[in-house]
Amino acid sequence: MITTKQRAFLRSIAGTTEALYQIGKNGLTENLIKTLSDALEARELIKINVLETCPESPKQIIASLCESLGCEAVQVIGRKVCVYRPSTEQPKIKLP
Repeated sequence: MITTKQRAFLRSIAGTTEALYQIGKNGLTENLIKTLSDALEARELIKINVLETCPESPKQIIASLCESLGCEAVQVIGRKVCVYRPSTEQPKIKLP
């Protein structure tokens, strides 16, 4: 569980990054969850664009991701969600 101060720090980093992944009409699939898990291990903080065709809302998507990946929800703004999980091998982001 991250603190409010740590979440604010991660939000400031996420504001300058682009959304690297999209969730579309198929929703969350096993293949997509594996891809996002690998991306979290490499980057620690990822932003995802939830398309209009997605059957679930962005808040439902972020809840499902946090449950299946063991990550922390950083923010949901419109149709963009941002999640964080520290890397087990080489942590890159130092939280305050």
